[in-house]
This record gives sequence, structure tokens and C-alpha cells, in this order.
Amino acid sequence: METLGVTATPYMTLLALSVVLLVFHVLLQGTLSTRELGREWNAGPRDEGLGPRDKFAGRAARASKNFQETYPAFVGLLLGVAFARDASGWGLIGGWIWLISRVVYIPLYMGGVPYIRSLVWTVSLIGLLAMTIALFR
Repeated sequence: METLGVTATPYMTLLALSVVLLVFHVLLQGTLSTRELGREWNAGPRDEGLGPRDKFAGRAARASKNFQETYPAFVGLLLGVAFARDASGWGLIGGWIWLISRVVYIPLYMGGVPYIRSLVWTVSLIGLLAMTIALFR
């Protein structure tokens, strides 16, 4: 188990950074929604079914949802390659590709940039694919 701890260090760093990105998504979406709908809405049970109508709050919510769609796969693959002792290094490279792509995706989505945003999303999937391939090497 000691060897795994040494081997897993860059993977755990990547995992921790991904959690920071997750928290950033939640805070961005929450801040923009609260700015529009008010503190009472944020603190309340939100039974009314209200959602933000502001384009930036809506974009932040959609970007966060998009992130959450691939995040479980990223975490599972990252832990898998860490435990499998990713000898090829492609698991770690794929993880960084995914994370960097997801960071770049945020301002592209918030800015309403078409096509390039979709390309960056595709690159993030290539990162997940590299991680998957690393599990079989």
C-alpha cells in the first residue's frame, strides 16, 4: 500500500484540483442566481420552481450541469488508473487534458462562444478516452 501512496500523488493532486473546479461551478452558478433572485430565494426551500432568467446565470447553471455529466466518469477513471499504476502515463495525461479542457470551457460557455466551445468539450472527452485506454495497458 505504501507504493500506491507514492504513485498516486499526482493523481490525488489532479483529483483535488477537480474538486476545486466543481466548487467553482457551484459558486458561480449560485452567485449569479442569487444576484438575480435574491437571498430569500437562495435561503428558502425553492418550492416555487423559479429559476434564473438572466442569460449569465442560466449559462452558469448549464455549464455546471454539463460538467457534472462527465465528472463521475473522470473520478472513476482517475482512481482506476491510479490503482492500476498507470505505467504508460496516458491516464495522467488524459486527466490533465480533461481538467484543462473543463477550465477553458467555462469562459467559452459564459461568453456564448459557439463551435470552439464544442471543440473544447470534445477535447475533454479525448482526455477521458486516453484515461480509459490507459486502464487496458
